[in-house]
Amino acid sequence: MTVKKFNLPDVGEGLTEAEVVAWKVKPGDTVAINDVLCEIETAKSLVELPSPFAGTVTELLVEEGITVEVGTAIIAVSDNQPGDAGPVTQAPASAPAADTPLYGKLPADTDNGENGPAGGPLVGSGPKADAVKRRARKRPAGAGEATTVAENAEGTVQDHQAVLAAQAAQAPVPHRPTSARAAVAPVTQPQVTQAPATQAPATQAPEVTTSEGTAPGASTAQTAASRGAAISGTISGLVNKVLAKPPVRKFARDLGIDLADVVATGQRGEVTREDLVSYQAQRDAELDQAESFWGASKKPQDQRIERVPVKGVRKATAKAMVESAFTAPHVSIFVDVDASRTMEFVKRLKVSRDFEGIKVSPLLILAKAVIWAAARNPSVNATWVENADGNGGAEIQIKHFMNLGIAAATPRGLMVPNIKDAQDLSLKELALALNDLATKARAGKTQPAEMQGGSLTITNIGALGIDTGTPIINPGEVAIIAFGTIKQKPWVLDGEVIPRWITTLGGSFDHRVVDGDLSARFMADVAAILEEPALLLD
Repeated sequence: MTVKKFNLPDVGEGLTEAEVVAWKVKPGDTVAINDVLCEIETAKSLVELPSPFAGTVTELLVEEGITVEVGTAIIAVSDNQPGDAGPVTQAPASAPAADTPLYGKLPADTDNGENGPAGGPLVGSGPKADAVKRRARKRPAGAGEATTVAENAEGTVQDHQAVLAAQAAQAPVPHRPTSARAAVAPVTQPQVTQAPATQAPATQAPEVTTSEGTAPGASTAQTAASRGAAISGTISGLVNKVLAKPPVRKFARDLGIDLADVVATGQRGEVTREDLVSYQAQRDAELDQAESFWGASKKPQDQRIERVPVKGVRKATAKAMVESAFTAPHVSIFVDVDASRTMEFVKRLKVSRDFEGIKVSPLLILAKAVIWAAARNPSVNATWVENADGNGGAEIQIKHFMNLGIAAATPRGLMVPNIKDAQDLSLKELALALNDLATKARAGKTQPAEMQGGSLTITNIGALGIDTGTPIINPGEVAIIAFGTIKQKPWVLDGEVIPRWITTLGGSFDHRVVDGDLSARFMADVAAILEEPALLLD
């Protein structure tokens, strides 16, 4: 029997230490090659460590919550040979020196975002998908019944689209099809009688009542009219509620999320599934404890201070942001953009057969716009590099490739994974890459190599309902774009004030590389694509 010790590997690019967050095994457990041993937090992400050995765990050499240097032995595993009496609890004195397997380094060719060869990938692990428990909200009497009627009535999706169109009619959307307005026609008696079996039979509909009580001998026509009025009233009531399709409502119930707490980014103001996923990611580490948050006032104030250690991803982010803010002279500019045609284009892509099953959002068009504009203004896609000779010299390295970074807020801190060689991707391929990047970031499975070598970053603060901001440049880059929320606002077009979909772009630039003229031309080019996506066809 041989006992091998597994040393903490460098799972990134030159990392020196990591914290053991949680062990997934205990002494006596049998493990196979690539079974997960533990979770560690590096300065870049949360990572699962697979076992390079097969055998029995004999000892955990590092406790949870301890930060150790790369190369430190963290676990001992014995290889059970035939005839062994069983697992041992301590390595014999004659055990060979600790092994340091050729392990932990990601394959050199990771630009495609894959996990690497089968059998040896190092993948991350994020927050659990447990439902977020929130306090029940008081609803007006009858609200539950109204929702049930709307969700169980025949043609649920069509009915809900009618509700969305009814709300849109109150604030007209430019170029809105006339069919959407026609969808809110009053519900007639035949539609009620054709409802699914889960709805109450038509004969059980509420009787017509007056101030004296139930009207005896009410005619069939009167009864039908009352039913139509009741259902029409239900739809009217739903217009004033939070808008969301039935599958999204069910998803919200499964997660324990109140739709009223979620910022809606749907084209007509409805809550989307992506909104719920984003909300869940923000709330994973925040159980609703507002009522018990404030400490007892009888205690001294110095006993009512919670101390949170700064480590891992948050520590690395803080260090990088301070260095960036006080090294690169930031200059920020803003531009309001009429994104109505982008919204129409996104709508067409969503129903396109080529994009079936792919999440499409205005962020996709902005990403394409940034790539297009950077080719016209190359110096925004560069790095300022100080010479190593100590003489104060420097050079600007202009990159003829685009590793497009997307800032992602996670419970463990801010991460900026990037899409390698984004300039070579078609619109569909870029949409798939954005979906994959977002999924990995929210689940905490972003590879360390995917956060290396970025050339320009987008931060989508509009997903949280924010108009714009002055973001700090990601270290090693010279530009970052903040994408604000898209809202309907009054806009002057051809001398008339009409409602249009408006967003505000904010850009921060390293003034050593990007002067005012260049930053203005770059932002104008990005805005031009959002105003007319057809320019991408040039």
